[in-house]
Amino acid sequence: MDNFKLYMKGKEILRIIANALKEDIKTGDITTNFLIPANKKAKAVLKAKEEGIIAGLLVARLVFEQLDPKIKWKQFVNDGCKAKKGQILAEITGSYRALLTGERTALNFLQRMSGIAALTNKFVNELKGTKTEILDTRKTAPGLRILDKYAVKIGGGKNHRLGLYDLVMIKNNHIEVAGSITNAVQQIRAKLPKKIKIEVETKNLKEVKEALNCNADIIMLDNMSLRNMSKAVKLINGRALVEASGKMTLEKIKKTARTGVDFISVGALTHSAKALDIGMYITK
Repeated sequence: MDNFKLYMKGKEILRIIANALKEDIKTGDITTNFLIPANKKAKAVLKAKEEGIIAGLLVARLVFEQLDPKIKWKQFVNDGCKAKKGQILAEITGSYRALLTGERTALNFLQRMSGIAALTNKFVNELKGTKTEILDTRKTAPGLRILDKYAVKIGGGKNHRLGLYDLVMIKNNHIEVAGSITNAVQQIRAKLPKKIKIEVETKNLKEVKEALNCNADIIMLDNMSLRNMSKAVKLINGRALVEASGKMTLEKIKKTARTGVDFISVGALTHSAKALDIGMYITK
């Protein structure tokens, strides 16, 4: 995800934007096209209607550029900026039709991504002074994962696995089929290169010991009590990275961090973030 700007100009992001525009426009913007002359130009601004971390400005720009390649975009803040209420984020000049037709799609991306970044930043700030880092999950909007995870990074969080392909995550249903944590880890290690890390989800200290004996790279403590988390961290003693997971909230994460875990994963960052209120206004 560090090379996200490269992705932003690549086929994946353009495909996401194309699908979003097709969903909204289909056979045409009948309101705008019957009211606005094709050659009429206009200028608009994107304005924050509440305070928050901004993410997704390049996505918004690309939306308008798909509708009017000659659009002029003037940006006043960058992703990661904490915008104030009423602050102008960008100015757009070009086809009046393109501005109105692309408005909702551009704002949908920008508001969602900024909302994720703003919520992530709140979680990150709660952990200042600790070694624990905030991770996202795969609980993202289908088809928008790269955008959701980018927004997490802009908010100061870290990306967990991008998908099912770049990190092994052995969960209870996998263990049920394999017969044990040991069997599951051994079967996978025999077939995958060592560069791919293996994480094991554990529910109790017995499972933590078994995962540790299998040399798991990461051990997840799933829905454990704070007391058992502390015991698990002492038991692991740096021999594996430790992730805490399970209904994590702003009120809970500081106490969880004090147990000594390396990471806290928070599904709410992407599945429950409130969209940041941002509007577009035609200025002339």
